[in-house]
Amino acid sequence: MNLEFLANPDVWLTLVTLSALEIVLGIDNLVFISIAVGRLPEERRPVARKFGIAVACITRICLLVSLALLARMHSDLFTVAGMGISMRDLVLIVGGAFLLVKGTREIHELITGGHDEDPRTTRPSAVFGLVIAQIAIIDIVFSLDSVITAVGIAEHIPVMVVAILVAVAIMLLAANPLGRFIDANPTIKMLALAFILLIGVVLVLDGFDVHVPKPYIYFAMAFAVLVETLNLLMRRRALRRRVPGAGEF
Repeated sequence: MNLEFLANPDVWLTLVTLSALEIVLGIDNLVFISIAVGRLPEERRPVARKFGIAVACITRICLLVSLALLARMHSDLFTVAGMGISMRDLVLIVGGAFLLVKGTREIHELITGGHDEDPRTTRPSAVFGLVIAQIAIIDIVFSLDSVITAVGIAEHIPVMVVAILVAVAIMLLAANPLGRFIDANPTIKMLALAFILLIGVVLVLDGFDVHVPKPYIYFAMAFAVLVETLNLLMRRRALRRRVPGAGEF
């Protein structure tokens, strides 16, 4: 395997950016995994949680590799208005449209409070195998956005896989603190969803052979993260003035 691309600083920037996005977008997956595992007897939950996350990680990587390989097929499948549409273009256009729809719906639900329903009201199941299968299926459905984002941001499959593994490892080690931090700062999730919309637009444009240089995307993301960091510091300082000791995690 040719690893010369590792000498490119942009690859490492892509890895850090993608890992951060995978972590934020993966918090919801942990919530559903915890709910599914909660249907088992208490003594079996730790094993099921670890095994379920491992299975979910494998299914996500398989989905990622499949989409990444499809996105490399450049032979035209059909022509629309004189423009040849290849499998790569189709994956980018459909994937970008999916990100736009998913991001828009998630932002709407964050604004209107559409996540108030409790998934734990579903019918319980105490069969270990069924719970693991459910976790795998749920992860495929709920990780489509993060997988398509990885395909849109990174050019090298190893970088995408490492980003997912890093995100899964960090979520396993620090799932509760991460969840509390994102719950306490919902604008972090909003920022990640805004990035999803940005990447969705870029993917659709790329599918129609309108290419946006990656440095422009990274600059926009970095600037938005800087502004959000300043906002978090400002809000935390204001909170400490009102309530001494607040704003600590």
